[in-house]
Amino acid sequence: MQREALLPQNNALIAHHYPKSPEAEAFKVLRTNLQFLGMNKEIRSIAFTSSGPDEGKSTVLANLAVTLAQTGKKILVIDADLRLPVQHKIFTRHNAVGLTNVLAENADLDECIRETKSEGVYLLSSGPIPPNPAELLASERMTCLIKKLTERFDYVLVDTPPVLAVTDAVLLSVKVDGIILVAVSGRTRIDRAKEAKEHLVRAKARILGVVLNSVERSREDHYYYYYYGEGK
Repeated sequence: MQREALLPQNNALIAHHYPKSPEAEAFKVLRTNLQFLGMNKEIRSIAFTSSGPDEGKSTVLANLAVTLAQTGKKILVIDADLRLPVQHKIFTRHNAVGLTNVLAENADLDECIRETKSEGVYLLSSGPIPPNPAELLASERMTCLIKKLTERFDYVLVDTPPVLAVTDAVLLSVKVDGIILVAVSGRTRIDRAKEAKEHLVRAKARILGVVLNSVERSREDHYYYYYYGEGK
């Protein structure tokens, strides 16, 4: 696994930079609910998606990764949004090599996984954007890769594109133990969220729940609130 110089701090990682904040506490609630869900059936690999763009799925994933690692777990973040990758920006890492190199070029996996500034959190960024994202993500090599990585890490969190934009999230949803749908309070249209859920249900994905992002409790206090429930 590679070490590299830090890039400028990215304040999207609330759980890392402000661990005592109300926002960070909300991620701890999500962590607890996730752990309860895993009591009946093990959950090691989790995909994150949304109905459309700019709904905060990548930020939610990254902060959950940090929060899980704070309990001593070893976490891998995979950026499988091969069309608009952002995890390398959130974790302030370079993206010269990554998932696409592993899948398309059989690159050395350990050379592509990088440590982050958050202890216990590792990143397999997207790598160069390929001409055939869906084909790479649907491949048997991707299935084997996720299985291999769940044997090395306590949790593997997979960032995917929005469900209604492309097929990638649906393709990946059946390769992981479960998937979480992220929505934005007051902005995500209910009909689009339901349509996204229907796509996942038809694929027989295990929907772990919905994260409602950016709920405003008062004029002074604005933070993440999580509704979490399997199959709802």
